[in-house]
Amino acid sequence: MSLKDEIGNEVAAETDLVRLRRQRDSFANQNARLTEQLEQVEKCLAIVEHAEGVSISPPSWLAPAKPKRSAATLVVMLSDTHFDEVVNLHEMEGLNCYNREIAVMRLEKWAQNVVKLSRHYLSGVSYDGVVVILGGDIFTGDIHEELALTNEDTMIGSLLFWSEQVAAAIQLLTDEFKKCYVVSVVGNHGRTTRKPRMKQRVKTNFDYLLAKMVERHFRTDKRVSFDIPESADALIKIYDHGHLITHGDQVSGGGGIGGIYPPIMRMRARKQARYLATGKSFQTLWLGHWHQYISTPSMIVNGSLKGFDEYAMLMGFGHEQPQQALAIITPERNITIQAPVFCLDRKKEGW
Repeated sequence: MSLKDEIGNEVAAETDLVRLRRQRDSFANQNARLTEQLEQVEKCLAIVEHAEGVSISPPSWLAPAKPKRSAATLVVMLSDTHFDEVVNLHEMEGLNCYNREIAVMRLEKWAQNVVKLSRHYLSGVSYDGVVVILGGDIFTGDIHEELALTNEDTMIGSLLFWSEQVAAAIQLLTDEFKKCYVVSVVGNHGRTTRKPRMKQRVKTNFDYLLAKMVERHFRTDKRVSFDIPESADALIKIYDHGHLITHGDQVSGGGGIGGIYPPIMRMRARKQARYLATGKSFQTLWLGHWHQYISTPSMIVNGSLKGFDEYAMLMGFGHEQPQQALAIITPERNITIQAPVFCLDRKKEGW
């Protein structure tokens, strides 16, 4: 081997060593940050630890023995809000903009339009109460490096701020409809781990912690009740009709002509078979995750409060404005009316 080759090999080895040291330091910093975050999460979970052993039973108004002929229950879904994510207007070719200030406006618009749609557009309906489904991905989280760099706040800061905002929205709906039942499942973005996990999926997720914090806020308000299971799904009954709530990230596929509909229906069939085997059943599946509002008699896929983002734009997904699902349930017909709740006021948002 020539002297030139030896020198070249030494330079290459030194370069590799420098690169490996940088990677080591980067991983060490990342591990330290995750360790600190998990410690903070454990402290926050201690706040609600006393409530975890309490069994959940739906309020009697959800399934009265003899519902009135004019009875109806309003069901609204709030999911995929991705609070504290920043969507840059200039990167979006002017199609969307999102930050904490805009998210507050859209959450307020959502609550106001729920009342407007159910009271004014559908006047004459007598509601037994409102069911609020927190369907996951309430936070955008920092599971990706780019999110950690661009989010408005840390996860702890986001929790403190948005627990108050979500509580305010639930308060508005409770004051309007007198009775409120909140059911919560977690999404994939709020997890505290880099990779999705099967065990302790719920209790290592900020969506769960937010729901517990909001539950604690309403602990003295008898009008509001909560169902926050430690499983990925929640099964509730409204009148005699079963409703299964899940986030929807278990679904894989969704390309081709059929889009997301075929894989979601396959998941629905598998879940239906599992519940039937244990003596339970559901007629309607509620899920989020896909940021597309789809309503059918047997399935409701929620839209997104965040709206169109950089990922959807680069991947060539269809544009959809921020919207959330609403349905009216009656004892005789289950889902009788379905409609999207639009949450965008571009003029007020100022873009």
